[in-house]
Amino acid sequence: MWQRGGMSNALLGSREIEAYCPLQKEDAEFLENALHRLGLSIRAYHRIIKVARTIADLEGCEQIARPHLAEALGYRAMDRLLKQLTAQAV
Repeated sequence: MWQRGGMSNALLGSREIEAYCPLQKEDAEFLENALHRLGLSIRAYHRIIKVARTIADLEGCEQIARPHLAEALGYRAMDRLLKQLTAQAV
């Protein structure tokens, strides 16, 4: 992560995401379909890519792959569920 951009993945901007987080065509389509079905924004897209990049980094992978994207989407869905449960409890 540091060798690639000199910053944490959380701080990557749009240009850095394009440069350091390329996706294979099939994986990009998978993510786009998931975002569309979940009703997520482009901002959420960037967050998911950053998390997937971190997951790939932790596994020592240079490329983000579908399992990284799926795991990142899972965290996003879990976060949404926790917010809903917290709102109901208050």
